[in-house]
Amino acid sequence: MAAEITILIAEDHPVFRLGLRQIIEEEPGLKVLAEAGDGEQAMDLLLRRPPQVAVLDIDMPVTDGLAMARRIRDLGIDTAVILLTGHKNERLFNAALDEGVRGFILKDCAATEIVTGIRVVASGKSYITPLLTDFLLNRGRSARASSLAHPELATLTPTELKVLRSIADFKSSKQIADDLFISVRTVDRHRANIAAKLKLSGSNALLQYAQQHVSLLKPSA
Repeated sequence: MAAEITILIAEDHPVFRLGLRQIIEEEPGLKVLAEAGDGEQAMDLLLRRPPQVAVLDIDMPVTDGLAMARRIRDLGIDTAVILLTGHKNERLFNAALDEGVRGFILKDCAATEIVTGIRVVASGKSYITPLLTDFLLNRGRSARASSLAHPELATLTPTELKVLRSIADFKSSKQIADDLFISVRTVDRHRANIAAKLKLSGSNALLQYAQQHVSLLKPSA
């Protein structure tokens, strides 16, 4: 018999959260370990007993779903994240994928898609609400165009790209570290790696490059 897929639900609307739990627990092989009404409580529960899948509302109070996904990734926790949103927002969609989120589901579709989404992301694949296929296609086109025009950017990791975007916004290493939940030393190491990959030298070279290519670094609107 296959092992159960364990799940954490974080959603600040109790009725919606209860509905999700009922749908999930009706399915064989799925087990809800815990549920929370805000991101801070959810993160505490997740650190105590990491589930295989975390279903997170993107608009939660205290700590939102996107910030939680970022922290899960940066801590190296082996939990696949599904973000729930009520907004068809391409910027949020791209930001979520940049954070390593494996699932992105519209709340209007959650009742019919959440079980499939959980099973798909638990298997190591990605699940995106079919209504957002255009966002996925746009992301692919943008990535291909950017890699053709500026192949050096394709050598950067997702985290290095986020650091470079923050540099373009004139953020200090301390501000970047706070935003990404990493140490200043780690940010400085990313800066050095980015400069090496882009073959940049000089104290302001990284900032100048980021400013010159800021339109390519920003996620699609």
